[in-house]
Amino acid sequence: MTKVPFDRDAAAARVATLLLDIQAVHFNAQTPYIFTSGWASPVYIDCRKVISFLDARREIIALGAAQLSNVIDIDAVDYIAGGETAGISYAAWLSETLSKPMLYVRKKPKGFGRNARIEGSFPEGARVLLVEDLATDGASKVSFADALREAGAEVSDVFSVFFYGIYPESAQILGDAGLSLHALCTWRDVLAEARRRESFAPEVLAEVESFLAQPAVWSAAHGGATARSTASA
Repeated sequence: MTKVPFDRDAAAARVATLLLDIQAVHFNAQTPYIFTSGWASPVYIDCRKVISFLDARREIIALGAAQLSNVIDIDAVDYIAGGETAGISYAAWLSETLSKPMLYVRKKPKGFGRNARIEGSFPEGARVLLVEDLATDGASKVSFADALREAGAEVSDVFSVFFYGIYPESAQILGDAGLSLHALCTWRDVLAEARRRESFAPEVLAEVESFLAQPAVWSAAHGGATARSTASA
């Protein structure tokens, strides 16, 4: 595949704009979101919402394909695998755009044998790119990659539309698993765009900035957990 010119900062700003435009970004400092892990957060992003917006979806996938053609050897990738559930649609779109066959990985086994978590067919040693909608600290990406490896695949790279980019343990979690994460944008990119267009009140954005700087401290102060859950995205 020929490399397409790619400007990371411009792409991040554009994806942030698209996510804000379709109202996939939610800031609420007054009533924090409490996730299933117990983590309290003033921010929530719903990348699943992109499936309903065709133009935004096409642009995000085009930017993702351009990014991947620049940061990895996309010609060496044999399969695109989506993580259940939100990663499946993104994997399907990238599979079509990049002309690569697709797989998907279940969160839990269904059936028997080493392929119990994998849907689709691939040969031993196939090189697989794992695709997700978003990543928090990366723990669930490791689980999906492990399932693919146990089934005989080679996995070294993960693509996600959005990466929280605020948890210091992320690099170690992914690095220890031999994974490189490639994401189009982070909370910092979204916050910068939200400030530029004045999408939210200044005090709300200030509170979000406080959370991004010290997520554990912010969570503890707002009735949430004080440490990251191992069941992260």
